[in-house]
Amino acid sequence: MIDRPLWSDEELEVEREKAIAAFCTERLEEPLEDYLDAFDEYQGHIEEILETTVDLSRLEDTALDVLGDPNLLEAFRYLAGPPISQDDLKTLSDAQSLTKGHLAATPALVQRVIAVVRQVLDRRRFAWVVEDREPTEAERNAAVLASAALMAASRAQTKRRTSGKDRQEGAVKDSLLKLGFEEVEPRKITTIALAPEPGQFCGESVLGNRKGDIIVRLWDHRVMPIECKVSNSSTNSVKRLNNDAAVKATSWKTDFGLRQVVPSAVLSGVYKLHNLLDAQERGLTIFWAHDLEPLTEWIASSKK
Repeated sequence: MIDRPLWSDEELEVEREKAIAAFCTERLEEPLEDYLDAFDEYQGHIEEILETTVDLSRLEDTALDVLGDPNLLEAFRYLAGPPISQDDLKTLSDAQSLTKGHLAATPALVQRVIAVVRQVLDRRRFAWVVEDREPTEAERNAAVLASAALMAASRAQTKRRTSGKDRQEGAVKDSLLKLGFEEVEPRKITTIALAPEPGQFCGESVLGNRKGDIIVRLWDHRVMPIECKVSNSSTNSVKRLNNDAAVKATSWKTDFGLRQVVPSAVLSGVYKLHNLLDAQERGLTIFWAHDLEPLTEWIASSKK
């Protein structure tokens, strides 16, 4: 049985710098059109809210027209400063649901939702509401543009996170398939016996009491959970790597035994060297999305 690969400080530093360079290239080549398309879409939604509510002066009277439209409800949450997530809006307004049918059947809820957003309305973007007057044309245009920019930036960031992780997982799965592994259905794995068979892997599944992005059963029968992590800053890397992937590694080793699992992570983006070393010392095996060859070579070696 071949033990997991461990990287020296120098090796991790070299790959860390390559990952940062790849991250910078990807960000600079990110299509501006995606952001602009989102901006145009959200600009229309904000303008529709202001027109429907007469620049927010008749918000209570027209609330259901706004809240009953999913697109306008999303834009409505961005009237707050800072914007309110849908989950937070439900909690703050004591709402079981924000669907149009539920809102229509619960007039009191509609007023609670309006009251929540009024209380945290962005006083810089919508100063005329606070001052109880009509907006100037310049104020209205500025509020629309600022709100659309907020929403478009949020969508771009969300898309960036999800698409990066999806690309990582897709690349890892493709590499496994080329090695001759078979993809099987995700499952709940409470014991090693319930994991995929040697030479198989599955997508996101519960391993022990924590989810893993990809669960591989090596040829030597060990289980190799692989976490796919994208970090856009060294600060964010602590959350992604040390407070998530490394914590899972410790949990899986406790649940299944030191020699039964090989907790791993495929990384891309920005990481600090000392965080990489800390995660490795805590039992996490590190690979890089910009070069999956060490991952595939090591997995192939488990067949010997």
